[in-house]
Amino acid sequence: MKTIVFLTGAGMSAESGIRTFRDSNGLWENHDIMEVASIEGWQKNPALVLDFYNQRRKQLANVQPNKGHFLIQELEQKFIVKIITQNVDDLHERAGSSSIIHLHGELKKMRSEIKDTQIYDCTKDIKLGDKAQDGSQLRPYIVWFGEQVPMFEKAIDECLRADIFVIIGTSLQVYPAASLVDYVSKQAEIYLIDPNDFQNNYNRKITHIKKVASEGMEELIKKI
Repeated sequence: MKTIVFLTGAGMSAESGIRTFRDSNGLWENHDIMEVASIEGWQKNPALVLDFYNQRRKQLANVQPNKGHFLIQELEQKFIVKIITQNVDDLHERAGSSSIIHLHGELKKMRSEIKDTQIYDCTKDIKLGDKAQDGSQLRPYIVWFGEQVPMFEKAIDECLRADIFVIIGTSLQVYPAASLVDYVSKQAEIYLIDPNDFQNNYNRKITHIKKVASEGMEELIKKI
């Protein structure tokens, strides 16, 4: 069986009703992105950051996977399917996909402020004073701007094995995720599903399917 690797971004979940900060000039749900998604923002106002992600977690409970998520899952019948996602939602999991790497963390998990290896399931709001086993403040299990991406090496390994590499709903502006294309074999086919214009700055042939995730997945399935 061929291996198909998906790199998914915010556009993958947009049809489910999850908004992205790039939709509104750097604001994410009316917050400056650096206030709620950077280590500096956390150090400046941890109460604001905790409340922000508590609200995002509640929002996630009210949305569902869209057709695009389910079409990716259905490809497991014919391919080895691996997903690398920049999204912090669990919509790929809820659609039934079995192999998912979360580059930027997960809304439904939390971690020690000090040790990024002390990770816990998060089923309720995180509050100031909630402690990890090491005694430090619990914080969202989110990779913020200014932090290392712990799952990046594992993502590279998956890209190296791809026979088909599909990018969905990401602007390829956020690094290091945008550099994953460079690790895809020269023999692999590369597709981009995104309704926005795309400037190909890679020295690779990339087939652009200029549609939203679900419609683009339907077209992709016909091509492969």
